[in-house]
Amino acid sequence: MAGDDVAETKKGSSKNTKNSSNESKLKQKSPAEFFAENKNIAGFDNPGKSLYTTVRELVENALDSAESISELPEVEVTIEEIVKSKFNSMIGLIDRERVDTQLYDDYETEKAREKRLAKEARVSEIQAKNLASGKKNKEPGVSKVLKARGEASYYKVTCKDNGKGMPHDDIPNMFGRVLSGTKYGLKQTRGKFGLGAKMALIWSKMSTGLPIEISSSMKSQNYVTFCRLDIDIHKNIPHIHLHEKKGNKEKWHGAEIQVVIEGNWTTYRSKILHYMRQMAVITPYAQFLFRFISETPDKNVTIKFTRRTDVMPPIPIETKHHPSSVDLLLIKRLITDTAKKTLLQFLQNEFVNINKTLATRLIGEMGPDFSPSMAVKSITSQQMVRIHQLFRQAKFDDPSGNCLSPAGEYNLRLGIIKELHPDMVATYSGSAQVFEGHPFIVEAGVSVGGRDVKQGINIFRFANRIPLLFEQGGDVVTRTALKRINWNSYKINQTQDKIGVFVSIVSTKIPFKGTGKEYIGDDISEIATAVKSAIQQCCVQLKSKIVKRLQAREQQERKRSLSRYIPDATGAVYEVLKQMTEEHKKMRKSYGEEDKVIIEKVSKDIITKEILTEKLAEHVEQVDYEMALEYATQSGVSEEPRENIYLQHLDPNKTNFIDLHSPTFVFRLIL
Repeated sequence: MAGDDVAETKKGSSKNTKNSSNESKLKQKSPAEFFAENKNIAGFDNPGKSLYTTVRELVENALDSAESISELPEVEVTIEEIVKSKFNSMIGLIDRERVDTQLYDDYETEKAREKRLAKEARVSEIQAKNLASGKKNKEPGVSKVLKARGEASYYKVTCKDNGKGMPHDDIPNMFGRVLSGTKYGLKQTRGKFGLGAKMALIWSKMSTGLPIEISSSMKSQNYVTFCRLDIDIHKNIPHIHLHEKKGNKEKWHGAEIQVVIEGNWTTYRSKILHYMRQMAVITPYAQFLFRFISETPDKNVTIKFTRRTDVMPPIPIETKHHPSSVDLLLIKRLITDTAKKTLLQFLQNEFVNINKTLATRLIGEMGPDFSPSMAVKSITSQQMVRIHQLFRQAKFDDPSGNCLSPAGEYNLRLGIIKELHPDMVATYSGSAQVFEGHPFIVEAGVSVGGRDVKQGINIFRFANRIPLLFEQGGDVVTRTALKRINWNSYKINQTQDKIGVFVSIVSTKIPFKGTGKEYIGDDISEIATAVKSAIQQCCVQLKSKIVKRLQAREQQERKRSLSRYIPDATGAVYEVLKQMTEEHKKMRKSYGEEDKVIIEKVSKDIITKEILTEKLAEHVEQVDYEMALEYATQSGVSEEPRENIYLQHLDPNKTNFIDLHSPTFVFRLIL
């Protein structure tokens, strides 16, 4: 018995050891698996936000693709509602009626149903009595009837563009392999994570199980690539269903991406439409067509954001790292990847603002263990730390902003006018500045009045020319506009006027905050100062316009007041003249020669009350004109009225021209 106990103890101990070994075994997750489990990081918090983020990612990819070949973007976005029965048909699932109704989480007992209906009847009765007596009804409460978790809403999202297209062989990896792409160099990009449509595919895989469909063709290709694929989330590799080439008789180039996902149009409708509208503001050179197709035709939405200009910003340029912006890990990677042989060549060619002279001085400062001719691959970890320390302490010239691509004052102003139709607008583009070794440019616009603009301060934020719609409260633009600008000093009433504040920040590194990267923090003093300065510059311009408008309004009021008293004044003057005429006839009073001439004209009806009224009105008009002319001369404004003129864009393939840019206009010289 004792032997059996010992044997069993050993057996149990062996089993526990085995379990402990299994529990402590290291496990790895693929990038796709990580983002699938933490989808909120990429903006896929819930079905509604996922629909919005999918549209955003596809639109931004489409714009990048067209701009990369200097093609004026034409983007078509379609969201098609798919009801449950149609979705089941798509996946080959037969609809089934409920058998055990109590099994479902929206089940309602008969007693609970009667109680709810009785309550609704009482509320309806009270509302009817209030309506009859003229009392105001309270807002109806939200019904507590549960919606089944299985009653999801599905949508087919399609985005088509006229961009660069994608190489046939690269498409599977571009969509089916997370953290692989073309946007990982150091340059200004629209993307936040480099995920693009990959995250939409992961969400599709999680919510519908359906693959993504891609059609693409590059310029001068005689075929269109069609690819249907999904992603193996655990292995982070594409699973290809179909990959073939089709004819391209129409010589189309670009991409068309179609994905079916779970979403919520009802709750995120306004966000998606706001996104499209703000994208039209910051890219007035693009043409957008947005369609929502519902199962109920009267809920369909079609909006076209037309192109207003064909002037595009320059293409962002990939740049090298600034010495003050690198860390140890990046230095090690640059040394591993460089093709240069010596330390001197490495410093000269892998960083900006380090020429041969400065590189030699830096190497001399590093110590006796370093020399210009030493092999860069032989640098030890300790020597890398020394390089990093020197980079942090040494003084370098700031990087230039030549690698950046801001929207430009001209495009920003045009976008604001096109979408908001404000009464007045001012724009400003700052010079390139630097934070932590990264160049950035702040552009701002402030408008007053306009269409579909609420009273008060309306803030529009852009980062690398994409709209930011969420987490506005903590953003540097919001805090600056609400707390650091004294609007009253610029003759702007921040509670009654309709104020639009537009701020666009472009940089090789946008310092986003939060997991969703939806706002720029207020803790970087260089950016906060630049944002405040840009808004103030716009306000100074607006103040000048507002003062001029107030002066013109005062002048009009003065003229109106004078004109109002013309009948009374002429009546009084004419009565005096008539009295003088009567006295002159009766020889009661003698007058001078000039007075006699006037009296004679009055007696012969050459001067009448009507003539006096007409002459006085002409005099008021003349004085008003002279004052207006003097005001215009002093302020440098032409006396001719101004009108907005919009020129149709020219076909760059048929017309040769040179653009000369100014902050507020573009002069086009046609050759």
